[in-house]
Amino acid sequence: MDRDLIAKSCDVTCSRVHSNLCTHEIGAAAEEIKSGTEPGSVIIACLQEQAVFTELAEECSVPCPDFIDLRDRAGWAENGGSSGPKMAALINDAMLVSPPVKMLEILSDGRCLILGAANVSLAAADQLADLLSVTVLLDQAPEMMDHRGYDVVLGQLNTVTGALGQYSVKIDRLRQINPGGRGDLGFGKARNGGRTECDLILDLSGAKPLFSGHGRDGYLRADPGDPQAVGKAVLAASQLIGAFEKPLYVANNTQVCAHSRAGIVGCSACLDNCASGAISADGDHVRIDPNICAGCGDCVALCPSGALQFEAPETSHIFKRIQNLASSYSSAKGVTPKLLICDAEHGGQMISLAARYGRGLPADVIPLELESTALFGHAEMLAALASGFARVDVLVALRSTAQTQTSEAALANAITQSDQIRLLQLDDPDALSDALFDAPAGPSNTGPSNTGPILAIGTRRQITRLAAKAMTEITETPIPLPQNAPYGALEIDTDACTLCLSCVSLCPAGALSDNPDRPELRFVEDACLQCGLCTRVCPENALTLVPQLDLSDAAMNARILHKEEPFACVSCGSLFGVKSTVEKITSLLAGKHSMFATSEAGKLIQMCDDCRIKAQYHSESQPFQGADRSRTVTTEDYFSKRKDH
Repeated sequence: MDRDLIAKSCDVTCSRVHSNLCTHEIGAAAEEIKSGTEPGSVIIACLQEQAVFTELAEECSVPCPDFIDLRDRAGWAENGGSSGPKMAALINDAMLVSPPVKMLEILSDGRCLILGAANVSLAAADQLADLLSVTVLLDQAPEMMDHRGYDVVLGQLNTVTGALGQYSVKIDRLRQINPGGRGDLGFGKARNGGRTECDLILDLSGAKPLFSGHGRDGYLRADPGDPQAVGKAVLAASQLIGAFEKPLYVANNTQVCAHSRAGIVGCSACLDNCASGAISADGDHVRIDPNICAGCGDCVALCPSGALQFEAPETSHIFKRIQNLASSYSSAKGVTPKLLICDAEHGGQMISLAARYGRGLPADVIPLELESTALFGHAEMLAALASGFARVDVLVALRSTAQTQTSEAALANAITQSDQIRLLQLDDPDALSDALFDAPAGPSNTGPSNTGPILAIGTRRQITRLAAKAMTEITETPIPLPQNAPYGALEIDTDACTLCLSCVSLCPAGALSDNPDRPELRFVEDACLQCGLCTRVCPENALTLVPQLDLSDAAMNARILHKEEPFACVSCGSLFGVKSTVEKITSLLAGKHSMFATSEAGKLIQMCDDCRIKAQYHSESQPFQGADRSRTVTTEDYFSKRKDH
């Protein structure tokens, strides 16, 4: 470890390098920890014995030190002697203050529903009955049944919704205990549509999981044939009573949501890719159930409008970490850094195993650990490349479908027209090391680079455009993108378009607009989300989406997709409507329809709104014509009548 380089690059004071700080040198550790009177003022560069140092800080009555794993991520490697710049970058990342996370309070009263065969579920209920309010749901009555101090019902599970603290269960063929006298307890008559609520579910049925994807908080499942797994699940269930806190992962700005307008569905990326089932349609927008949301981040990465923003941590904080790592590495005289995106569960374990037993990570590969790798979408990938990273590798588990990561990596590579983004689906630590060490020194298809690292500020769409312009030679030719990309243009069939402007009224991003003075359809490509609402609402099917990214300034300005001559009112001469449309309607109706059979009635089609109303009002056959109003009675009339009498 290069103490001088770390101290200079990170503006910190480094102690001497310890080899046995957690054992023989525990006294030195106590002295160092005591020197830190403020949270975060002491950092220990090892995670293995974190519990020991945390307990030591409590005994010394000082704030708990921060921890960072420099050994596994940098020191223990085939070329670990060259890891000084990477260590400096990792330390600066650890010292970056994270914004506070909003939390949601969840209350559980301990109402537990146990599913499974009688021999397993009743035994589990016996263990939990003194701690929780237990109900056991069985498919069929046990051979011998007596009163056990908890509820037992028979039936078939129909549907389950909700999450920890608020599960709602529907049961068909429900039969409840009918207490009798001598002999076994019997069950009443079966009925469908039984409903109940519970706080947690212990599934010992061995059947298909009730929830796919990331599962649910408060849903515990174990193989009934594995006593150890059952015991672990029972122990976990016994702890799920009381108040709990859960991060509010995703914020939803419904004002810019492009899901639907006027009942016509446009973008459904979040609905189609939410593995937890936390997102549902709510009118023209989507609703996220924070109790169900698992924080995977797929919806945020795929949202074209930025309506969904991650808050644990904030999306802007991820961009800040990217820039901090790149600038710290460069300041420490590091060259050609690569970024490795991983999660804590799979990626952290793979890195530790590779460091302890294999080649470790290369000295120029900097790991960035996130809650979920899906949080690192195409905008983050491009920001990393534009900040100075030569390559970005995303490590996902083999068991993961990685649909979001795959599509986002493909989009980023299409924008940069290179293969600088790689998706690694590996479960072998040695294979991970080999993939990183044996990778090309630089991208195989490098585009021209402009002025240098960017400052990633703004929305994800703005950062994408900024990063792409920094790495790509600006030409008048747009970059073609894969289907369903959130950037693109519109092609219009001018022969079919009638300029009805239905598309303008429903465009959620304001990419389409009209001209209040003339029949024109205008389009701003940079604002287009490619949500497809305009193509679905167009009655003439005149619009077609074109996925592409135009980096020229022309994409920022409104251009005319289609325009026609306006029609002059035959009465007042003011311009209104579309000339071709009015003429077409006139040819179809005038003299051929009963309402426009006469020449005067036919002229109504060629009048503006004001003139048409005036013409109808003053016509002899207007339907609202009535008798003349009687004269208003005045005070003089009253007095004249009195004089006459």
